[in-house]
Amino acid sequence: MGNVVVVTGGGTGIGRAIAERFVRDGATVLITGRRQELLDRAAAEIEAQAYAFDATDPEQVAAFAAAVGPVNVLVNNAGGNRDFDAAAPATLDEVAAAWQANFAANVLSAVLVTTALRPSMPAGGSIITIGSIAADKGAGSYGAAKAAIGSWNIDLARQAGGDGITANVVSPGYIADTEFFRDVLTDRRREQLVDAAMTGRAGAPRDIAGLVAFLASPDARQLTGQTLAVNGGEWPSR
Repeated sequence: MGNVVVVTGGGTGIGRAIAERFVRDGATVLITGRRQELLDRAAAEIEAQAYAFDATDPEQVAAFAAAVGPVNVLVNNAGGNRDFDAAAPATLDEVAAAWQANFAANVLSAVLVTTALRPSMPAGGSIITIGSIAADKGAGSYGAAKAAIGSWNIDLARQAGGDGITANVVSPGYIADTEFFRDVLTDRRREQLVDAAMTGRAGAPRDIAGLVAFLASPDARQLTGQTLAVNGGEWPSR
């Protein structure tokens, strides 16, 4: 099958752009998610393969890993801010549920899929996990979950390095044309996010796809254990 790439959450937005980039580069691309119909449509449009399962369910993840065999590149893109899908928590039980939901969606999903696929990943492989500027700026349980991704990635890179596998995090700022904000982003807030970027524009899914493709390339074999920001200068690093 040649170069095999798995993109979790690959049916829309950033994940779809990443998958499409790897297809264009000649890879065999497997996109995953929970919505079978959406995945099937995206897979047909970009010439990928669709696998619908819940990345937070150990049994479903194990079944997926057994079905696909060795993978060269894993892109952990599944996640999102689950706070947008529920009312603000009013009780301690609801607070616990909200924090657990964001941890499961963003951290547990990446940990489970990575743990399942890494044993068969050959030398020269790459694991790229999508983080968020929220890890640095703060955004409740979502920001905390994305910050946890960065810490986990350091340990992952240390463990995988001896096998010739790199592990990095790509941390986007505001990216337009995705489902991330649902319908809760006002025009004023959108303008503020664009104005905060030194580039004077919103990020696009292709901006993330380009960096992910580089991190998976032979030119990036000494680049591991890092979090790389793609935010137009909204949150500079040095």
